[in-house]
Amino acid sequence: MKNVSLAVLVATGVIFASCNPTDQQAKTTSELQQEESVASDPSAGQSAVQDDESQKNVVQVAATSPDHTTLVTAVKTAGLVDVLTNAGPFTVFAPTNAAFEQLPAGTVEGLLKPEKRSDLRSILQYHVYVGVLNIDSFEDGQSLGQVNGGRVTMGVKDGKVTVNGANIIASIPSSNGVIHVVDQVLLPQ
Repeated sequence: MKNVSLAVLVATGVIFASCNPTDQQAKTTSELQQEESVASDPSAGQSAVQDDESQKNVVQVAATSPDHTTLVTAVKTAGLVDVLTNAGPFTVFAPTNAAFEQLPAGTVEGLLKPEKRSDLRSILQYHVYVGVLNIDSFEDGQSLGQVNGGRVTMGVKDGKVTVNGANIIASIPSSNGVIHVVDQVLLPQ
């Protein structure tokens, strides 16, 4: 019995010795700093979590696109990063920089002012549907309720899909939904 106990003790020791002593040693300095920063700021939301392995969420996808810098700035200014980083799922109609440039001069700059934050939030929320709707799921005349309470109308004709007349020019899946790139900014009625 003594030999069996000793063998079990030795085997257990070998198993523990072969494991990494701690997960902390396997982490990079930047990962540890990120964890410390999140832990030290209890108000940090989902967007503060660093995850370099999973598929990117809608905000991360937009942030890597050179064609969506205006949209990303607007989302940050409106305080919607954490909301759109959460699990969702979301269908986001994402206007390009060129779409924002089609607005009357000074519109974007005006909306980025602190006193216009609620207007900016409403416009951005008009671009978001809760749920995942892939490009092939749209029907002509379909009406969707958006996050801001407004409605958009889908158009499908000759293989082209539009939302309130704006062309969907690309669709990009993400970890928490889908992004449909559009060539116009959608404005609530």
